[in-house]
Amino acid sequence: MRRTVDYQKLKSIIEGLLFMAGDEGLTKRQIADIMQFDAELAADLVYELHRDLAREERGVQVTEVAGAYRLTTHPDHAAYFERMAYTPTRSQLSQAALETLSIVAYRQPITRIDIEEIRGVKTDRAIQSLVSKDLIEEVGRAEAIGRPILYGTTKAFLDYFGLSSIKALPEPKHIDVEDALEEQTQMLFERIGERQMTIDEIPPN
Repeated sequence: MRRTVDYQKLKSIIEGLLFMAGDEGLTKRQIADIMQFDAELAADLVYELHRDLAREERGVQVTEVAGAYRLTTHPDHAAYFERMAYTPTRSQLSQAALETLSIVAYRQPITRIDIEEIRGVKTDRAIQSLVSKDLIEEVGRAEAIGRPILYGTTKAFLDYFGLSSIKALPEPKHIDVEDALEEQTQMLFERIGERQMTIDEIPPN
């Protein structure tokens, strides 16, 4: 008896995989290996998923960058995302974002996988938050399988923390990775406090 293939379910799984892959995306070969079917079928399903999202006018779309498929937002909605990123109630960094930022600042250039190995948890949302706030950015690709994205800090990061350069970051005293991460995060947190005090002291126009 011939088994019926549920293509809608396969597309749903691929959508979830692309969401989990984040900025690095997945190639058709990687999708095929995970799903355990032919690479061309993977490409066809991604194309169908792309058409489904466009037809339903969803908030995300499938794009292909450097041979990898990604889930991205629509350029037409950019003004709303900028408004969200700079809303005062969202301007503070979460503990997860601050820890991720300290890892990038002190160990750049660094890949998402390396960040997750240090933190021990997934960092997709923290990285996306930091990118949206222009505190970190893509600075290249690692010479490794899949050519993962390398992240580094931005000029806005230096401005945000009042630093003349990355070399001006205070050096942690601890050698142990966990202790050093905690100390680096605390130093950035204190730096935020110092900057906030300076801003609050500026008289209104």
